[in-house]
Amino acid sequence: MVAPLASRHVFSLSISVGQPIEAGDFGYGARRIIPILAGELSGPGAGGGINGRIRNGGADYQVIRPNGLTELEAKYAVELDDGAVIYIENIGIRFGPADALEKIRRGEAVDPALIYFRSMPRFETGHPAWRWLMEALFVGVGTRRPDRVELDVHQIL
Repeated sequence: MVAPLASRHVFSLSISVGQPIEAGDFGYGARRIIPILAGELSGPGAGGGINGRIRNGGADYQVIRPNGLTELEAKYAVELDDGAVIYIENIGIRFGPADALEKIRRGEAVDPALIYFRSMPRFETGHPAWRWLMEALFVGVGTRRPDRVELDVHQIL
């Protein structure tokens, strides 16, 4: 018998974002780059707690398909309270009703229940206390707000 799938909440991110940079339609979608400005990370970790801040300089590289499906590819760094730096690469999708997706594109608030927003974050760090992040799979459940992205990250056990 295969072990049942289980997960646990590890941390939450609140990611402040800047105005989108629109590169336009390139034939099978429209490219947008969303600057990542700052933010916070906090949660229970693997039992000992994890807290930190998102460093300036990252971005979310998006492709918006003709049907409104948004492919997300965010890359940024977090500095934890203990000084460890963790690089995060977060690949995901966001989809929902056309009118709700248009509101998000315009930077307006949308009921999170209308939007399917899931991701697969991967982590890299040289800090020994946090290497366990590189040895497991994670799923993010997101919400897009007008000025930020909120993401709950769950470890797949």
